[in-house]
Amino acid sequence: MAKKKQKTHKPWSLEAGGIAEKLDVDPGKGLTESQADSRRRTHGANVLRKKEEKSPWVVLLNQFKSVIIVLLLLAAGLSFVFGKNMQGIAILVALIINAAVGFFTELKAVRSMEALEKLGKVSTKVLRDGNITSIPADKLVPGDVVVFEGGDIISADLRIYECSKLQADESTLTGESTPVNKSAQAVDEETELADRSSMLFKGTSVSRGSGKGIVTATGMETELGEISSLVEQAEEEITPLEKKLNRLGNNLIWVTIGIAVVLAGMGILSGKPVFIMVETSIALAVAAVPESLPVVATIALAKGMWRMAKKNAVVRRLSSVETLGSTSVIFADKTGTLTENKMSVKKIFLKNEDIEITENGSFVSGGKEITPQEDEGLRQVLKNGVLCNNASLGAEDEDNGSVHGEPLEVALLEAARKCGMERDDLVKELPEQKEVAFDPEVKMMATYHKTDGEFHEAVKGAPEEVIASSGRVYLTEGEVGDLTDEQKKDWLSRADKMAEEGLRVLAVAQKSRDDAEGEPYDDIVLLGLVGFYDPPREEIKPHIEKCRKAGMRLVMVTGDQPLTARSIARQLDLVEDADPRVVMGKELSREKEQMDDDEKKKLIRADIFARVSPADKLDIISLHQKDGSIVAMTGDGVNDAPALKKADIGIAMGKRGTQVATEAADMVLKDDSFATIISAIEHGRVIFANIRKFILYLIPCHVSEVTAIALAPLLKMPLPILPLQILFLNIITDIFPALALGVSEGSSRVMEKPPRDPEEPIITRPHWLWITVHGIIMGLAVLVSMHTARAWLNVSTETAVTISFLTLGLTSLWHVFNVREKGSGLLTNDVVRNPFVWLAVLLGILLLCAAVFVPGLNSVMQLYAPDFRGWGLAVIVSLIPLLIGQIEKSFKQG
Repeated sequence: MAKKKQKTHKPWSLEAGGIAEKLDVDPGKGLTESQADSRRRTHGANVLRKKEEKSPWVVLLNQFKSVIIVLLLLAAGLSFVFGKNMQGIAILVALIINAAVGFFTELKAVRSMEALEKLGKVSTKVLRDGNITSIPADKLVPGDVVVFEGGDIISADLRIYECSKLQADESTLTGESTPVNKSAQAVDEETELADRSSMLFKGTSVSRGSGKGIVTATGMETELGEISSLVEQAEEEITPLEKKLNRLGNNLIWVTIGIAVVLAGMGILSGKPVFIMVETSIALAVAAVPESLPVVATIALAKGMWRMAKKNAVVRRLSSVETLGSTSVIFADKTGTLTENKMSVKKIFLKNEDIEITENGSFVSGGKEITPQEDEGLRQVLKNGVLCNNASLGAEDEDNGSVHGEPLEVALLEAARKCGMERDDLVKELPEQKEVAFDPEVKMMATYHKTDGEFHEAVKGAPEEVIASSGRVYLTEGEVGDLTDEQKKDWLSRADKMAEEGLRVLAVAQKSRDDAEGEPYDDIVLLGLVGFYDPPREEIKPHIEKCRKAGMRLVMVTGDQPLTARSIARQLDLVEDADPRVVMGKELSREKEQMDDDEKKKLIRADIFARVSPADKLDIISLHQKDGSIVAMTGDGVNDAPALKKADIGIAMGKRGTQVATEAADMVLKDDSFATIISAIEHGRVIFANIRKFILYLIPCHVSEVTAIALAPLLKMPLPILPLQILFLNIITDIFPALALGVSEGSSRVMEKPPRDPEEPIITRPHWLWITVHGIIMGLAVLVSMHTARAWLNVSTETAVTISFLTLGLTSLWHVFNVREKGSGLLTNDVVRNPFVWLAVLLGILLLCAAVFVPGLNSVMQLYAPDFRGWGLAVIVSLIPLLIGQIEKSFKQG
């Protein structure tokens, strides 16, 4: 008997404890694994609309939906009508073989893309058996206790059980553009969706705060599931590139069908046999269809994306692969991308003391080691830095897995621990009552702590903001003094000096208050400055140089001080000027319409943007996009999501990034490294180059067939190749060499060229000229071979057709070497180095021999083995287009 689903009626109106009781869960321990498994069997997976794997039957059916199949069926039918039964049967067999090859190739591509999609699954933190664990979001069940914090995506409907300073972005559900406040307090059961403050809903995100919630609904039973069809989640993504390829293939088909109809009509009107002209027209139409174009493109994309994933770059949107190759400007965060994101406190500046923390953890002042526990000024700075803090270290003997929080806040906790201070002990002594969250505009945060009938306020933030808000300064134990404007300038000067050393500088302050209300940063007491060192990633220097050679600009974007940013940029050789310009975020806050062209150009040319807010990032992107740049932008926080969406390529940090940033991004870096960005761009360029290469290979092969068939009647020659033979050759050329080119590792010179113009078509006019010329040369080679066989070797028409068949097959196989990159060496190019190309050529030659020598197959194909002279003729003539192509490549350097 099936278990009844546990659906909670209007959970927002019930007390949090009542929800836990109704769903039979202990909020402190969560469900057991066996309970979760049982409920999952009842409720199913937590998905809105399960995207079913494409059935093999669907893939097989797709093989019979093309114009080429209609043409083949027409050819088979006409063969039976005109008494050519064996040819009709052979065409049907070829149709089945063609469909089988297409089926297995497309199925491989489909399964590859489905596997890639699974790399980007969202995970959720839940309490299971009393332990916090991360599970795939589709495994959530009603009753699960979810642990969330700012930046998390909400994966099911939750009744908030407990929370702190919680806000949620519900724009995807309600259309409300600003974050809404949330609490654990029940609301009236008639409350509208947008006002249910005790609930978090699937598809929304936590913009601030933290807490726990109990899952009340999953999948299609959630509010999102009930009000939205979300059809797009089940739709297959077709990239602009694939659309262009489909359009290219269709255009070729219809143009050739038109030519075939005209040719047949002219021939019949001139008195030629109807069957011969119809057969010629069908052969012409079949020859023109590059049916493997879309499939090979999909495989090239999938293979390239797999290579990126192995190099720690997970591309979440297929269309982004095309854009990657066109990227011209990369905006990279300093912290974690250009630096190691391993913060440590190096210097602490007090009113009358300058303290340095050595690598072995010693505290040095005035060249002498001091005992930190005895330095009250030092203790006050670290104490307030620990109180105004959301990170956690865990016990000293625990591994790094117990460390949670921003690296800067973790570094403060580590420095305090060296002074014998632990956050847990301080919070027990001074319980936190309120937090004023960090505001990117104000650049400060504060916490309020209860102590002896009053409140102790701890503040930390950007030096210029904290110093400006300070009216007094800490002198000695229990004593403070006034902070004059002149002294403020001195403090700012010292902050600048620390920043010039490459340190990230933070100011710490405090204040005693009667209550926790009022302006948090009014007349606070400045305690000191803390300098953090985050070492630059030395290993990315060659990648920065590679970036320059590839015609891309690398721009540092940071919320840090300008001097710190400039110091790190110099250490990484990111800037070439001795005194590079740093644009401040406040410069971007001006109305862009008020800037003249010269001002905009100066902004665009800057290599460093400092003190940048999330809103400033949008302005930076807009300025560069209006200038025609293709922009890649990195980000990791909740507030970075708009910039990640606006950029042509949004890049989220996989290690330190929030789920909101990850969802907004086009690509996720699993190692947060700038080197991975360059590697991904290189792969993006290679993928496009591979697709262009196999088009440049494929279409001339078909043009050569059309040329030979179309010119033969005009030259009063027999049909040089029959429809069935064309099908056989197309299987060889359209699948094996084309696939080999599609999965090539690419040219070593791909990052020595400027970015591709995104408006540039796959095949440009020079390419079309190249395709036409080479296609005609290859087609003429076939006719020359046939004419020579008949006129000089005096062979029968049937044997001459066999020689022309072999000439066309060999010419097409050799042509793969003509698509090497311009300026590459004859024997040192990516085509020659590709082992799959050689394997494809060898396989093609074996199949040509099989068609001629295997009994039964040769009779069906109407092929007759020529003598050594015939073979020699086919081989020699087939090499002529290759020779012409290689000579042409040698004269077209660059």
